[in-house]
Amino acid sequence: MDIINQIGLLYKQGIGIKTIARQLGISKNTVKSYLNAQNKLPKADKPPEEPDLRVEQLESFLAYCKEELRRKGVTRQILWAEYLKLNPGGYSYSHFCYQLQQYLQSQHATLHIEQHPGDKVYIDFAGHKLSIVDTETGEIKEVELFVSVFGFSGYTYARAVMSQKKEDFLYCITKSLEYYGGVPKVLVPDNLKSCTDKADKYEPIINRDLLDLGNHYTMAIMPARSRKPRDKAWVERMVGILYTRIYAPLRNQVFTSLDELNLAIAELLKIHNVQPLQGYNESRKDQFSKYELPLLQALPQEPYELKEYLQVKVMKNCHVQLHQDHHYYSVPYRFIGKKVKIIYSVTYVSVYCEGTRIAYHLRDTRAHKYTTVKEHLPSTHQFVSEWNPEKFLKWAEHIAPEVHIYISRVLDNKNYPEQTYRSCVGILTFDKKAGRERLINACKRAMDYGVYNYKVIEKIINNKLDRSPSQEVEQIKLPLHDNLRGPEYYK
Repeated sequence: MDIINQIGLLYKQGIGIKTIARQLGISKNTVKSYLNAQNKLPKADKPPEEPDLRVEQLESFLAYCKEELRRKGVTRQILWAEYLKLNPGGYSYSHFCYQLQQYLQSQHATLHIEQHPGDKVYIDFAGHKLSIVDTETGEIKEVELFVSVFGFSGYTYARAVMSQKKEDFLYCITKSLEYYGGVPKVLVPDNLKSCTDKADKYEPIINRDLLDLGNHYTMAIMPARSRKPRDKAWVERMVGILYTRIYAPLRNQVFTSLDELNLAIAELLKIHNVQPLQGYNESRKDQFSKYELPLLQALPQEPYELKEYLQVKVMKNCHVQLHQDHHYYSVPYRFIGKKVKIIYSVTYVSVYCEGTRIAYHLRDTRAHKYTTVKEHLPSTHQFVSEWNPEKFLKWAEHIAPEVHIYISRVLDNKNYPEQTYRSCVGILTFDKKAGRERLINACKRAMDYGVYNYKVIEKIINNKLDRSPSQEVEQIKLPLHDNLRGPEYYK
């Protein structure tokens, strides 16, 4: 679903099908099938013509040619021969040279990209680090500075974090969007390891967690190309400015925590954003508030949380186990035995089957406990889920006081609640099986015996002992005999 949502967002931004496929690491046909399913592709009267295979073959060979021409002794003639060997029936030598020359010239071309209000936010980590001091050990710890900037207004956000790891990276993005008070159309990150699964010069493959964040905020993700600083010139330029406006003023100060450092950064950042731009009467904040803020999408009700994924099988008791916490969560009983995906965060647990969410729970970290929604269980299990001492005592009281007394002693007599409740159910159902009068008499007889369980009630009723009057057993006195030891022996 993460990929499907990103396909729609990227296509809406005017990104081509081929580019979307490369960026998300899927085939072009897969992109087309998803867009067709969403009715986003225009229907043509006739299928488009297939591109010339020779064009694709030559284009894929030109990058290799560029690198090989730097090597001593390699000529265009040699490369053209290699091209024909790989692609028999390819272009002539003159056409090959022309296309190669065009390609080499295009590699040095630059393009001015027009920025539109509310369109793109560029993000990156500064190359130089800040630091905090551990008050216990005196150790100086280097920290990273995250920077994000709107392409149109230059409105800037910065935050210090311990690392560039995925958790800190996604947290900074979330905080930056909260700072801006809205969501842009496109987020342009650098080719960080925390951002992409596979860095690529042209189309890096975005990792699942960043895609998930983009979908949560309805924002397309378009990483900058590797080793192409012009793609993120806005944030690169802003980092340079922040070296002067944040790093320099803080260079002689000592901070003992990230919170303390971020408070100081926030004060300097406020000054930076309200300072009038050269040649303008407006500041970055003025331009942002006037032109960009009204165009931003609203923030979702809940901020993004990093998710973890787990494949499990639904147990026969209609629950799945979140192994990290050893806690159990219910799912509808019709999914018993099926493989499902658990997606969980710090606050919630969702269960999916074939892309459809079938259960949602607030996360509970107590080990070996159950979180159960009554409606998830079949009717018989719903009844069991409501078992408790009060339920059985009220049930017994409704039958007779003698039965109530007997059930209360059964509940006191067992160590395991489930075993106790099953005994109570078995006893109380004799009200319908054998009749109320027989159950009352059976309870009286069992209390005379001083035995409190289901088995004794069952034997009394099956053997019809409840119908015979209760008789006191006469104490038989043993005759005196020389072999009998009297009480004096044990004194």
